This record gives sequence, C-alpha cells and structure tokens, in this order.
Amino acid sequence: MNKYKIAFISLGCDKNRVNTEQMMSLVQDAGHELTWDPAGADVCVINTCGFIDAAKEEGIANILNMARLKGEGKLTKILVTGCLSQRYREEIKESLPEVDGILGTGSYTDIVAAIDEVMEDQRPEYFRDINCTDDEGLRVLTTEPYFAYLKIAEGCNNWCAFCAIPSIRGRYRSRPMENLLEEAKYLADQGVQELMLIAQDVTRYGTDLYHTHKLPELLRELCKLDFHWIRLHYLYPSDLTDEMIDVIASEPKIVHYLDVPLQHCNDELLSVMHRRGTKAQLTAKLDKIREKIPDVVFRTSLITGLPGEDEEKFEELCEFLREQKLVRAGVFQFSPEEGTPAATMPNQVDPEVAAHRLELLVDLQSDVMDEFNESRLGEVVEVLVEEFDEEMGCWRGRTYADAPDIDGHVYFTAAGDIAPGTFVMVRLTDTVDGDMMGEIEDLEE
Repeated sequence: MNKYKIAFISLGCDKNRVNTEQMMSLVQDAGHELTWDPAGADVCVINTCGFIDAAKEEGIANILNMARLKGEGKLTKILVTGCLSQRYREEIKESLPEVDGILGTGSYTDIVAAIDEVMEDQRPEYFRDINCTDDEGLRVLTTEPYFAYLKIAEGCNNWCAFCAIPSIRGRYRSRPMENLLEEAKYLADQGVQELMLIAQDVTRYGTDLYHTHKLPELLRELCKLDFHWIRLHYLYPSDLTDEMIDVIASEPKIVHYLDVPLQHCNDELLSVMHRRGTKAQLTAKLDKIREKIPDVVFRTSLITGLPGEDEEKFEELCEFLREQKLVRAGVFQFSPEEGTPAATMPNQVDPEVAAHRLELLVDLQSDVMDEFNESRLGEVVEVLVEEFDEEMGCWRGRTYADAPDIDGHVYFTAAGDIAPGTFVMVRLTDTVDGDMMGEIEDLEE
C-alpha cells in the first residue's frame, strides 16, 4: 500500500471539527502522514460547512485556494467532505472541476478508501445514509491539549423553519453512554482539563436511544472523571428539564455557562419558525435557571430579519435583550436557505434592513457585555491559562464565562512561567475592548 502525505482543513462548527479529527485518526492508522501544510501534500481534505451563505462562501474560497496550489504543482489532489458536499454534490462536480473527489456527511469513515482511489486518478464519490453515520473511533485532537470536545449525538429532529441541518446531517442520534464514557476517560487520561459537550441539541440526549432524557445521568458520570471543567453547548430551552438544571447547579465541575440558542422572542415568529415555546415560557425558564444558579452566564444565538419581522417585532427583541441581559450572544442575519420553509415564506425582510438590525443588536449586546465586565472588577476569579501573549506582554486565559474561540479573554501579569492548562486565581482590575485585565493572586494547589 502506498503511503501519502495528507493535509486537513476543518471549517465550520466544532461538531465538524470532531469529524475531521476522526478522519485524521483513520488516515494515520492507515499509515499515511499527516501534515498541517497543504503545500507539498499529496491530498488536501477540506471538511466543509454549508449551514449559511457565509459558510458556503468560506468553503468555496478554501477549495479555490487549494486549486491554486494544485495548479502550481504544490498539491496533487483535493477531496471535499462535509455539509457543503452533502448539500451541493452536483453543483461542486459541475462548477469546481478542480475537486477530485467528494464525500457526504454519512461517509467520513470512507476517507482512507477515497484517498487511495483519488491517488489512482479515480474520482471517488461516497454518499452513505446520513442517518447511519459511524461516530465512534479514535481522534487526533486538534485543540490545545488541555481542552477537547465530546460530541454526544449527531443530527437534529427540531426542524426549525430556517435551518437545513436535519436534511444535511439526518435525524437525531444519541451515542451510547458507555461509548461516551470510554471516550471521555481516554480524553481525561490524555490530560484534558476542560471537556465541552456538543451536539445540535444536547438536552435531547438519550430520548431516541433510551426513550428518556439521559443528559443528567451522563453528566453525573462525567463528573466522576478527572476533568476540572465541563462545559455545555446548545441546550434547547424547552427540553432543559428541572433535573438537568439541578445537576448543573449541584455538580462543581460543570461550569455555570449555558449555551441556549433562542433565535428570537416574538411569539408569532417563534411559532412560524417551528420553535417550541413562547416568550413567557422562555422568560420563565431563564428565571428558574437564575434562581438555582445565580452566577450563570448565558450564551445565545439570535437571528435578525426573519420573515415577518417588522419594526415592532424587532423592538420587542431589543427590549427582551435589555431586560434579560444575556451576556454572550451571537447575532446572525437571516439567510434564506434552499429547501427550508422560511426561504419561501411571505413578508421577507429586505437584506439591508436585516443587516442594519444586526448592527443595532451587536451594539446593544456590546453594552450588556461591558456592563457585565465592569461588574466583575475587583473579583478574584479562576482562570484557565492558555499562553503568554507576546503582543500584550502578559499571560492570557479564560474564566468559566468564556468559551474558547467565541468569547473574550483575561490578560494578567505573573512572575515566572505558567504551564498552559494550569488554573490560577486572578484579581480582575480593568476592562479593555470586551476583555478583562488582572493580576495573578495565587497558583492553585
């Protein structure tokens, strides 16, 4: 068997990153060499996102960049995997002839066969059933060694009117708990300090496989392992049960940071978009969580310009955010995705209007975040050390309120070296452009 040099580019969400790490492990186990530099590689595998227009554009741009390397003789073959290839199989074949092979979201485990075929000048196409993916197996971690993601389920059953994920990734499929605990133990044994649970909806975990919500039990078992922090991403509000809230409140290892995508608050828009619950129910759920977890930090996702969002409904969303003061929020402009009900709904909002509303929400949210940061001045907080920042001339890390890659940082001074992945206590002294400044108080024993 011939051995090749393989480069990977992973785009989109961290669920996609996990699929990339699985493919890297399969490729490495097959005897191929992994490289971080596509220039000089035999094959570059681009694992794409196809969720919204910006993600599609990023995927196409990366394909074209690799095509230029290929044209210069610095790269031999290009394989495209992931959501973009699943969704636009024929368009990629017709419009991007530089691509030598494509794999859908149900075919990550076919990557080794695809590499062999493409290097024999074949044009492989692997598109297995998206509802039967193999999500088990080892991974080559691409995160820093002190944190990692654990994907507990694949697919989605929510069928929100604006979202194409169920048609790209398939129905919701929980992974067996014993497999998750085995993988988590492996990660803990590798020195991972911060474990992040991810899925399109972690709150639904177990309802398909065990016919009941199993997230509380899974969390209790994970907390027995040697992690320092456990972080939860993408909790669907209507399935966030009292038991789940109690476990989060009572288990010290689970950070009080909850990623709860709301999208909007107007009852009419929530109903039309197939979102379960009303604004009153959302407010009651947030109030209940705050009552049991007073220091909770919420992250959410919001969409401006949904079909039917007039000025009155938009102002209702703004007022909701002023009242709720959700500290972290990702704001997105509505993207009419092909094949989704929302794409053809009446009362589409002019994109320029939607873009302006996005700017207004970002400004509003910036004020909320600044107010939160200023309220923390003088506190002594636990910080996960990431690295020494040469540009800032001090150390950089994150608190429980900061998820990697999407939230802010804490910059702090300290004498001597500190190993990345270490937890230290830092007194917060100032705020700068959404980040915090501080001084180290004491190394954790």
